[in-house]
Amino acid sequence: MEPGFATAAEEQRWNAEQLAQPVQAPRFAVWRYAAPAIVLGCSQRQQLEGLVQRVPEVRTLVRSSGGGAVLTGPWMVSSSVVLPPDHPWVAGRINESYRGLGAVYVDLLARLGVAARALPPGEVAAADARLGAPIAWACYGSLASWEVVDAAGGRKLVGLAQRRQRHGVLLVAGTLVTPPDWALLCRALGHEADEAAMRQRTVSCSALKPDFVDAATYAARLQAALALALT
Repeated sequence: MEPGFATAAEEQRWNAEQLAQPVQAPRFAVWRYAAPAIVLGCSQRQQLEGLVQRVPEVRTLVRSSGGGAVLTGPWMVSSSVVLPPDHPWVAGRINESYRGLGAVYVDLLARLGVAARALPPGEVAAADARLGAPIAWACYGSLASWEVVDAAGGRKLVGLAQRRQRHGVLLVAGTLVTPPDWALLCRALGHEADEAAMRQRTVSCSALKPDFVDAATYAARLQAALALALT
């Protein structure tokens, strides 16, 4: 699938369709977003009504997997990677499943002039502590194994998540190409006091490299990198 504008709902629908049948070979899609949307984890479903009342202008939905709230929008480029259960990336321990995808992102960002690294499991707790108290309600408010952080500051640059089923595994990743509207997300979830911490715990590619490529170019480069890695 060629990268282009989509809604968060279309992305979630594509993800669900891929896991509705046995996965025989790797498939992937790259996503860009023209407008903001908030995607809640399935355990946050009870917050949907209040969120709609606070930010009626923003599309909101609940995904089938867990985790914290994600704010998609023009600042983010995402990918969905669907793999057979025996694929080398996901055939081992769960916290190792991100390692292959994280490496693709680190290599791509290096070629685009951004120094980043994927966090090994043994470094996650210390890296999280250096950034302050984790923010449990937001996906980008804490770190996980093999997520991609900037090499200098250890701030989250690419967030990762997964959904595992007997006949396939979905890996998803979101790159902060430009600074997100954390004020919008914090207001929507009723956590305005966490805005400063979200800014402290995350960083965008353009903040690290002011002449970083635009989102469309990054999406095309990511498309090519994933195709090379998975075929």
